[in-house]
Amino acid sequence: ASVLGGAGPLRQGGASSFGSGAWQRKGRRRGGFLSCVIKDRGLSGGLSQPAGWQSLLSFTILFLAWLAGFSSRLFAVIRFESIIHEFDPWFNYRSTHHLTTNGFYEFLNWFDERAWYPLGRIVGGTVYPGLMVTAGLIHYVLNLLHVTVHIRDVCVFLAPVFSGLTSISTFLLTRELWNQGAGLLAACFIAIVPGYISRSVAGSFDNEGIAIFALQFTYYLWVKSVKTGSVFWAIGCCLSYFYMVSAWGGYVFIINLIPLHVFVLLLMQRFSRRVYIAYSTFYIIGLVLSMQIPFVGFQPIRTSEHMAAAGVFVLLQVYAFLQYLKDRLTRQEFQTLFFLGVSVAAGVVFLSVIYLTYTGWFKLYFRSYAKIHIPIIASVSEHQPTTWVSFFFDLHILVCTFPAGLWFCIKNINDERVFVALYAISAVYFAGVMVRLMLTLTPVVCMLSAVAFSSVFEHYLGDDMKRQSPPAEDSSDEDDRKNAGNLYDKVTILLLLLFFYIYTIYDMIYLTSPTVSSPTVSSPYSSISFSSSSRNILDDFREAYYWLRQNTDEHARVMSWWDYGYQIAGMANRTTLVDNNTWNNSHIALVGKAMSSNESAAYEIMRSLDVDYVLIIFGGVIGYSGDDINKFLWMVRIAEGEHPRDIRESDYFTPQGEFRVDKAGSPTLLNCLMYKMSYYRFGEMQLDFRTPPGFDRTRNAEIGNKDIKLKHLEEAFTSEHWLVRIYKVKKLENRDRLEHKLRGTDTTKQKYTSKKVSSELDCVLSITGTGLESVSVGKQVLRPSSCVCFMVSNQFK
Repeated sequence: ASVLGGAGPLRQGGASSFGSGAWQRKGRRRGGFLSCVIKDRGLSGGLSQPAGWQSLLSFTILFLAWLAGFSSRLFAVIRFESIIHEFDPWFNYRSTHHLTTNGFYEFLNWFDERAWYPLGRIVGGTVYPGLMVTAGLIHYVLNLLHVTVHIRDVCVFLAPVFSGLTSISTFLLTRELWNQGAGLLAACFIAIVPGYISRSVAGSFDNEGIAIFALQFTYYLWVKSVKTGSVFWAIGCCLSYFYMVSAWGGYVFIINLIPLHVFVLLLMQRFSRRVYIAYSTFYIIGLVLSMQIPFVGFQPIRTSEHMAAAGVFVLLQVYAFLQYLKDRLTRQEFQTLFFLGVSVAAGVVFLSVIYLTYTGWFKLYFRSYAKIHIPIIASVSEHQPTTWVSFFFDLHILVCTFPAGLWFCIKNINDERVFVALYAISAVYFAGVMVRLMLTLTPVVCMLSAVAFSSVFEHYLGDDMKRQSPPAEDSSDEDDRKNAGNLYDKVTILLLLLFFYIYTIYDMIYLTSPTVSSPTVSSPYSSISFSSSSRNILDDFREAYYWLRQNTDEHARVMSWWDYGYQIAGMANRTTLVDNNTWNNSHIALVGKAMSSNESAAYEIMRSLDVDYVLIIFGGVIGYSGDDINKFLWMVRIAEGEHPRDIRESDYFTPQGEFRVDKAGSPTLLNCLMYKMSYYRFGEMQLDFRTPPGFDRTRNAEIGNKDIKLKHLEEAFTSEHWLVRIYKVKKLENRDRLEHKLRGTDTTKQKYTSKKVSSELDCVLSITGTGLESVSVGKQVLRPSSCVCFMVSNQFK
């Protein structure tokens, strides 16, 4: 890839219209190292031609990039086993299994009664089906070819396979933007960059695994359509966009970036028929195709995130119409019409913005609003702002080199490089707002870093290639020393760049192994020992889900926090109240209210929801920081949003404003249901001789309430490392339990003598508040245990 970085002229087409002529002429003079060697040897025909060798070398590099990307994503399977990871992939796998078992139309009409009890969920209209359909289609083709494979294995290895397709699409896009060498470097970078590997490891059967390929391929077809002005490439872009819409909600990034590109081209006075044909075709056909996805429906014409595309489409038509009138009106008439049109358009836009702001359409664009008013959005860890450490961890050395690539593109600007500059700037902004959107920044960082590396290699290798003729015989010693110095500088810089390049590859793959390739299902706690080959795998999740599957009724209903809903339904096959879909905020708030209330109030909520079991995650024994106690404040905030009279966040803090689980903790916290279920019987456990009983390793504190009694729940299961705890909800008793006193044996108590004494028997009844205690007949005292009845006044008593 480094050799090809300086090979061949710059791409022609759209770049020739707006690019720098000097730069293009310089590119035409440049020749690759491989081309010069072949020309010097005088070979001709077949692979002896420079183009043939370059094609073979390009194919080889792309194949190796695919192989490296696929192999680096198999650490999870090699170190552990072939399983589905995380939380969301379990629902995707369950849906794909239903699709392959019952067919596509049954999948679209599937009503999942095991989710969101008692509401249920219509799956076909609430998911992006692209991932399920892709895996199901591959499974169908393999079985058609008599390759027997389980659908689970297809789901596990789908993301690593698509990582190779992502490398190819990135190569094609970068080649259109710069040259073939930069495209090969970009393919190598994106194959091993941690920011993309973390979303596409084996077992990570999530939408992003195929969406990044669709994203890059859609951008490639868009750039191709803008450069050629061909309807064919524009329709191909629409089809790729349709696949992207079916795969991931991040399609909104495409439908906003492409209109932004067209709008900036209009501002830069780069309007052309090619841009008009490309965008008009893309918007109309893409709009119609995107509305065919049931989950999307009429959102492209109703929601605020699609309004920019519609506005740019109208603006483009108006601009083209004005260009048409400009050739048929006088200058004065055209200026008058233009001023009137701009005034009317500005007024309409101003009123529209006021109306949309008043109705709240733009509120979700500001994270501060979501954090205050929609805590369920802010509660997700992926929605937190990105730290500088995350930028370097996900992008490594590329985060330092991609600004140089952006500068090269801006310096030699043309239509397609305007697009990549806008892509980079917008992706950097959104990646800084939300950790999850680092995934959209990763491809453009790889592309621009490849441009930077390619340009440097091209510069330092290109000058040497120009010297095809040997130096003159009468050259002076000073020239020789100068040339030797230049060669020394070039070799030093090239070796330094190659060192960074190789170090980046090694470090990216090394970081991938222990961090992003450990499945949370079978290894929720970091237990890999780098000092020895032995590993201690914690399997508490699957242990608990297997217990639920084997020891509970088929129709049992399990209440847990929404993070674990997909796993419970997928592995335990039991009904859940809430899950990771989070479409019903009030239902999640009701579960949060039950977790943050006292046991009696929570029992009433659980009875109203027909809850049979409660599952919680507790990490105090092993120091697992992702347990429910650390998530508890989000439960409180979400519940407070729906039930402000019953739940107040301030009640769970100390007067000093601290959230503590020790004796200084808030009484409301120490008596809530979540606290009791987490620390039940934990006060009796001493983890080691250095800490007292009931010491929480996650919070580094001794719990404040060790004598916990449960009235309405009973412990049903606790995993080996206490990570997963399951409680059974007791059924309501037939009558209220009475508090009985122990029976006394003291005969000296004051006795009550009945006034109705029979003439036949002289009986003395000793009666207490709890009933008959003894009977005295004459001098003999009879206990109720030694007699059945007594004849008193000819009546049974």
